[in-house]
Amino acid sequence: MAIKIGELFIREKKATKGLLAFEWVAFGYLAFTVLMMIILWDKLANPTDMIKGRIQFVLVTLALWAVYRLWPCRLTIFLRILVQMAFLGWWYPDTYEMNRALPNLDHIFAGWEQSLFGCQPSLLFSQKVPYGWFSELMCLGYVSYFPLMLITYLYYFFRRYQEFQMTAFVMLGSFFAYYVIFVLLPVTGPQFYYLAVGTEKIAAGIFPNLGDWFLTHSERMAAPGWTDGFWYHMLDLTHDAGERPTAAFPSSHVGVTTVVMLLALRTRSKGLILTILPFYILMCLSTVYIYAHYAIDAIAGLLTGCLLYFALIALWHKKRDSAEPRPLLTLNLIL
Repeated sequence: MAIKIGELFIREKKATKGLLAFEWVAFGYLAFTVLMMIILWDKLANPTDMIKGRIQFVLVTLALWAVYRLWPCRLTIFLRILVQMAFLGWWYPDTYEMNRALPNLDHIFAGWEQSLFGCQPSLLFSQKVPYGWFSELMCLGYVSYFPLMLITYLYYFFRRYQEFQMTAFVMLGSFFAYYVIFVLLPVTGPQFYYLAVGTEKIAAGIFPNLGDWFLTHSERMAAPGWTDGFWYHMLDLTHDAGERPTAAFPSSHVGVTTVVMLLALRTRSKGLILTILPFYILMCLSTVYIYAHYAIDAIAGLLTGCLLYFALIALWHKKRDSAEPRPLLTLNLIL
């Protein structure tokens, strides 16, 4: 049932006293990163700034919790979720600060790519389809990442509010699951690895081990395609703002968008499904086209996205069922 604007401010009768499930997920990831920082402390470039950032995250989260406690309503819950979404953009480059202290693994993944396909699809895709209009579609698909999530959040908030917090839990849980992998698995993807090695060697099937190259290098290849295109420029802006040599395997762009697609299918809303579907298809293709990922990254993103969706949905329902009070046995049943 759709909610009206006036209902956003109505105080809840049974307000949640503690942190919400998606906030506990974020705090769990924070604890994981602090542990990794302790292990890698001597190899980190700016551990003090990283600690300060985490303190700020905790203070903002607790401040929003306090606002909700003062006025527990749908709007303050929405703000708590929206801020956690915004922090995802801060957590992402933070993975690079830790994984660059570990040996790079791109040579292994590029080798697997070559063994599976007999070539490097990311290197050849744009050469096989060198059209400006196709380039723009690819760039549009890639930059639609966060808008697709926001559209899905808003749909659940206004049309299926009873499942809104579940949606936030599944989305943010998926993100942080990928971020854990990215910290532990330092794979940069073609746009960084190909540039460091040289496309001539890559085309010849030569994939050297770069060791700790990305500890001090973060240069990337320019995306292929129509450089004068509007969406190409938008892609460039997003890359300049937050892209780092990190987070290649599996593709979280494909994985999280798969989660979004499954959440859209869950609603059975033709409008939402038909809105998300074309961008989902573009996303699966664009990650390889623009050199962001190896093809195996995109495939792994699809598979892990499905796995995370069903696992987190099951975990949510298990948590909810365990939280529901059990009916007391009557005297007759006891006897």
